Amino acid sequence: MAATGSLEDKLFQLRVLAFDVDGVLTDGGVWWGAEGQESKRFCFADIMGLSLARRAGYEVALISGEDSPLVDRLALKLRIKHVSKGCRDKATALRELSTSTGMALTYICFMGDDVNDLPAMQIAGVSAAPANATSEVLAGAEFVTKNTGGNGAVRELVEAIFAARGMSASAVYTEASEKKGR
Repeated sequence: MAATGSLEDKLFQLRVLAFDVDGVLTDGGVWWGAEGQESKRFCFADIMGLSLARRAGYEVALISGEDSPLVDRLALKLRIKHVSKGCRDKATALRELSTSTGMALTYICFMGDDVNDLPAMQIAGVSAAPANATSEVLAGAEFVTKNTGGNGAVRELVEAIFAARGMSASAVYTEASEKKGR
């Protein structure tokens, strides 16, 4: 169940970061072409935030209600191995993530934006939401970003987690780059 202590303490102890996709990693919009092809926009600040979290040793997961090939593409690009698509029960998906990573729910953060995300948010160690989440989600979130979904909200959360651990994005990037060069 949810961790106790200050928000900074809870952010400090996180080890797994799980995200809804539409409305969190995207602005919630979708473009459909005449042939039915689907397109969504991802913010590079958020993509870098996910990459930095992985470089810093965090497990990253995507839990999406949509069964879109775009979720697969994002996971492949960022080497995210924990992906639940077409997920109608996000709390169960979060429990399964806890089991597969060996991390108790108190060490997992879930960021969502709509009412279907609330059950997962309620059992996560830290619940987060972008600034433009629904009112019920905003009321239930422990951490609300200043940025909106698809516009740097994920990066803002990652940087807050880093700050709680006395880390910076630039230090994580530099350290990971130096290790790669060896």
